[in-house]
Amino acid sequence: MKLSGWGRFPTRETPVVTPSDLDSLRAEAEDGSGLIARGNGRAYGDSAIGQAKTVSMRRFNRMLAFDAQTGILTAEAGVILGDVIAAFLPRGWFPLVTPGTKFVTLGGVIAADVHGKNHHKDGSFASCVEWVELLGPDGVIKRCSRTENPDLYGWTLGGMGLTGIILRAAIHLQPVQSAWIKQTMLPAPNLFTAMALFEATQDSTYSVAWIDCLGRGKNMGRSLVMLGEHAHEAELDRPRRRRPFHIPPKRKLSIPLDFPGWALNGLSVRAFNGLYYWNGSRKPRDSFVDWDSYFYPLDAILGWNRIYGRKGFMQFQCALPMASAYDGLEAILTETAKAGAGSFLAVLKRFGMQDSPISFPMEGYTLALDFPVNARTLKLMNRLDAVTLDHGGRFYLAKDSRMSAETLHRSDPRMAEFAAMRAEQELSEPLRSAQAERLAL
Repeated sequence: MKLSGWGRFPTRETPVVTPSDLDSLRAEAEDGSGLIARGNGRAYGDSAIGQAKTVSMRRFNRMLAFDAQTGILTAEAGVILGDVIAAFLPRGWFPLVTPGTKFVTLGGVIAADVHGKNHHKDGSFASCVEWVELLGPDGVIKRCSRTENPDLYGWTLGGMGLTGIILRAAIHLQPVQSAWIKQTMLPAPNLFTAMALFEATQDSTYSVAWIDCLGRGKNMGRSLVMLGEHAHEAELDRPRRRRPFHIPPKRKLSIPLDFPGWALNGLSVRAFNGLYYWNGSRKPRDSFVDWDSYFYPLDAILGWNRIYGRKGFMQFQCALPMASAYDGLEAILTETAKAGAGSFLAVLKRFGMQDSPISFPMEGYTLALDFPVNARTLKLMNRLDAVTLDHGGRFYLAKDSRMSAETLHRSDPRMAEFAAMRAEQELSEPLRSAQAERLAL
């Protein structure tokens, strides 16, 4: 069948199998044909599309155990993060680290070692993974942790499913007193101010910025920096305090059709960005926002990927080290504005320290930009790749759909070590995604 990631680009033909038990999954793993596991298909590109076969893990979707003393949840890889929240937030528990969508599987967030708005304080998803169990292409199940098979554990967190099929894991949840986030909105007229706000608010648990990628001159990099803390019950008003985990139901929006290709252009995005910044600047500085709106605003729009048209979209996401972050971001924003190919989904975050064999984050800043697929934006993204390389940055494989192997390996020498490890452990042939082939992993 034809399969793509969330960006709907590229689309590849691949057989898809959906095992329902361990014996049938083991049989698929042992045939050595070159498979990759797939969760809910929320990686943007071709990282969860098998070169020869794709194994859907959606039937491995049971939550197995929970320890209320430690907050450790044991669950299978196909469990959706949103289902974890639905089950445990009413009981006072929330994921310690979460990406920008709740429609991802635990296997997916581990394979990508996702990061959230609190990386500067709590690190990536690896920080809450107690252990993970892998099914290898030899049919053997290995438990991996910081003390048991630690090397394999390190390569698996961020290894994009190329070290084995993730079966189950034990993860830490954090205790919370309500379903509300105490948000502080800080308008920043330019990139320098936005970065200064990030640096001045390092004590905030969560921080993220929407950034106007088409601003020029004095408006270059104007942003809305949004800080957040889990609200304590005592901070809520009386109605919310009576039911601290109740969120009034909200109507979901849906994109029923693909937008025409011309709908997203420099003029429309520039107008949207101006209105969005103006509206955000008028809002109260401090407010209470429900957890769903703060962490997952796009999940409220079902099928939002159709906004970019039937050809799909690509995301450019880089991480830049502290020493060159400002210059690198300025150069990226300049190229984007010059091309007039603005992204209305543009996100800036501050990363903290990251000690990992393969994970994407580094201490510094990360910028994510979405572009519709066309020849002009493909050329732009190649230029953005070059800017990132010039400033010592690297790229996020969970969002990649078109990067070259040369670009990836120039940006991140760890990838050569990863490929060598896979060859040595005889994982290169039996575990292959379309992305792994494209990027010489």
